[in-house]
Amino acid sequence: MSSSTPALITSTDALTALAARLQSHPLIAVDTESNSLHAYRERLCLLQFSTPHEDALIDPFPLPDLEPLGELFASPAHEKIFHAAEYDILVMQRQYQLEFSNLFDTMIAARILGRKRVGLGGLLEEDFGVKLEKRFQRADWGARPLLPALLDYARLDTHYLIELRNKLKADLETAGRWELAQEDFARLPQVTRANLEVEDVPEVWRVKGARDLNPRQAAILHELAEYRANRAAQADVPLFKVMGDSTLTEIAKLAPTTAEELAGVAGMSEGQIRRHGKAILAAVRSGQQAAPVRRPPRRPYDESYIERLELLRLWRKAAAKELDVESDVVLPRDIMESTARANPRTLAELQPLFASVPWRYKTWGEDVLRALHPNQG
Repeated sequence: MSSSTPALITSTDALTALAARLQSHPLIAVDTESNSLHAYRERLCLLQFSTPHEDALIDPFPLPDLEPLGELFASPAHEKIFHAAEYDILVMQRQYQLEFSNLFDTMIAARILGRKRVGLGGLLEEDFGVKLEKRFQRADWGARPLLPALLDYARLDTHYLIELRNKLKADLETAGRWELAQEDFARLPQVTRANLEVEDVPEVWRVKGARDLNPRQAAILHELAEYRANRAAQADVPLFKVMGDSTLTEIAKLAPTTAEELAGVAGMSEGQIRRHGKAILAAVRSGQQAAPVRRPPRRPYDESYIERLELLRLWRKAAAKELDVESDVVLPRDIMESTARANPRTLAELQPLFASVPWRYKTWGEDVLRALHPNQG
């Protein structure tokens, strides 16, 4: 594989040609770069591929879509290798509605093996003596043109992934954990799809601390959050670059009526007051006059559910200690919670709850039932 930085693909014809070349490889390394730290709504800014024969970089900005890659991402015959795939998949599902199958995630593999360093840089350094450049980790990938140093940095994120995958897969097989890893690789697309559904909530309830406010304060926060979102969208910057969550909730609690009162709020500098003061005070007045905003209902408190959840947590922690892994490697949180809520008493009742993790069902199903019902005969 060439060590030079490849030319940037910017046309549909070049992308179609790349997709055809990728189709001839069973293992394909993939990574993406987005601009979530620099934009109101993050955008896919760069897409990287590596095979044993080439590295490729794609600029999606001038492209109408990524349709030539759709078949490849969805193909069960081609293994797509990512590191920390969840966010990459989330961005591509959200922006391009792509479907994914047959994934290998090197970070998940490292966690299942009980590795202490699971970042890509740490793994490459430990396994291959390769040190990755870190100074571009917070770069603005949405800026154009992309500097050659940035492109070379991005290329290296996939350049070694196939070798790393081969090493980690061999280690998983030796440790008897390959089937466990396959379960989590298969769950990745549905986990990210669930995260997309969680995002579909009103702006006010995205603000940290919003659920601790009373209905009148929440009405004020609603107006403040809408103002912040509009300003962020206009400037195309992340919400936190307009105002932080803690500042918004403090304003909602204090309901200031003057610039002097606003100046006492943490995070409201003279510059902030100059830029936003009048609009913030107007939002506070609107919130005071609006109908109270009541937080979405939560599930009723279920003491028996909480007790069962704690029993499963204790079992999961002990099982994880034996394997020398993090607890969620043994049992993902969503499955643990659904199991505690359903309270199965037999393997037949447990099986549908573990449908996406059959290896865990086979290996730990009876242990889970014993943990839930320690006095059951």
